Amino acid sequence: MTPRTILITGSAGQLGFELTRALAPHGNIAAFDHATLDLGDAAALVAAVRSVRPQLIVNAAAYTAVDRAESEPERAHAVNATAPGIFAEEARRSGALLIHYSTDYVFDGTASAPYTEDAAPAPLNVYGRSKLAGERAIAASGAASLVLRTSWVYGLRGSNFLLTIRRLAAERDELRIVSDQFGVPNWSRALAEATAQLVSRGLSALTERAGLYHMSATGSTSWFDFARAIVGNAARPRVVPISTADYLTAARRPAYAVLSSAKLERSFDVKLPDWHELLTRCLQTATH
Repeated sequence: MTPRTILITGSAGQLGFELTRALAPHGNIAAFDHATLDLGDAAALVAAVRSVRPQLIVNAAAYTAVDRAESEPERAHAVNATAPGIFAEEARRSGALLIHYSTDYVFDGTASAPYTEDAAPAPLNVYGRSKLAGERAIAASGAASLVLRTSWVYGLRGSNFLLTIRRLAAERDELRIVSDQFGVPNWSRALAEATAQLVSRGLSALTERAGLYHMSATGSTSWFDFARAIVGNAARPRVVPISTADYLTAARRPAYAVLSSAKLERSFDVKLPDWHELLTRCLQTATH
């Protein structure tokens, strides 16, 4: 079964924008951004789903301001936990499939090997707790769903590490970047393309294998080495490694948050390339 109508939230964001393009060949897109759908308004979410009557709901909207979430826990919970639960309830009621994105920040970072879907979550911050609550609300709903955890999302729009480094590189002679936190950068376009691959399998196939999956590029790196890869061989700025202790933030972050995507590949034959390859493709796109 292929979806006739696909409802996408967060369509102005870095992932939602790419999803709107990548999923266009697979159905009629009903795209909502934060201006047209407030994820903190439960009644509006129900009304949107019931008016569009989608066969597929793709929730790419999220509260992603990790440090600000520490002082805005109610808003983070409303967007990251309550809203996904509402979408799941509406999907169950109408027989639709829900695809929802979660985060590596549901883990505490004490592992030394890539996290699988079976690993016990233990988020360190409000953002991670709100995203985990969203996962659990979806699971409790009984809806057919794919929850896709990913990490370190970047792209050429929105607010992300890549754009921040490129801006600072043009302004400063030296960048001091944390070198003792490890994860996997993921280009938003690659995540959208991988999602489109899943949808191309048909909703029936996805429903049969519904559940929690990690969707991430392969390899791993630190924020410091990610920044060096973005800056490239330029003589300026210098990129200097610092420790987490030298860069205090409102929210604690996991020291190691590498995700294993073996289950996704095994179940759907969908695999993302190495993160270096994706960054190269993204930066080449930026120059064209």
